Amino acid sequence: MTAPNDATTPASWERYRAALHTLARLKVDPRVQTKLDLSGVVQQTLLEAFLARDRWQNADDGQQLAYLRRALAHNLTDALRYFATDKRNQELERPLADAAGLSSSRVQAWLAADQTSPSEAVARSERDLLLADALNELPDAQREALILQHWHSWSLAEIGERLDRSPAAVAGLIKRGLQALRERLQNWSDP
Repeated sequence: MTAPNDATTPASWERYRAALHTLARLKVDPRVQTKLDLSGVVQQTLLEAFLARDRWQNADDGQQLAYLRRALAHNLTDALRYFATDKRNQELERPLADAAGLSSSRVQAWLAADQTSPSEAVARSERDLLLADALNELPDAQREALILQHWHSWSLAEIGERLDRSPAAVAGLIKRGLQALRERLQNWSDP
């Protein structure tokens, strides 16, 4: 575990912005991401964390990240609920609404799975941060291909269409991305 830090400044939470954004991209269907402002959801999460800073003044990095993950999951769930409302013509946005429902289910499962002991939650948060940091170090195309295939179960053809590449090129991106992740995470032991 890392040492407590000063949770009274926005800068102390700011270092988690990229990791939270990556975690949000992993949990939300890419078709919904075009309509949903993930950066806004992450910003809202960081603002809420800053406003609740008195509760976390003596928390270590792992505890802060566990709090941020829970807050992000709640904020994503709220944002995704918008797509399930009757305020729009659902017939025009049926595929998007279906994707929002799937994303909302994924976020709810993520939140439900987070109901573990505090030490397990901190360990998982630290692993998530390591993974998000490693993903963020990859070139954009490799990161996008990995996220779409491994977290959203897209086919090579679907990924190729989105990235404007052939399925063979996508397979190469995924292979190189996985190899780079293995190198970056070689000392990571997941219990």
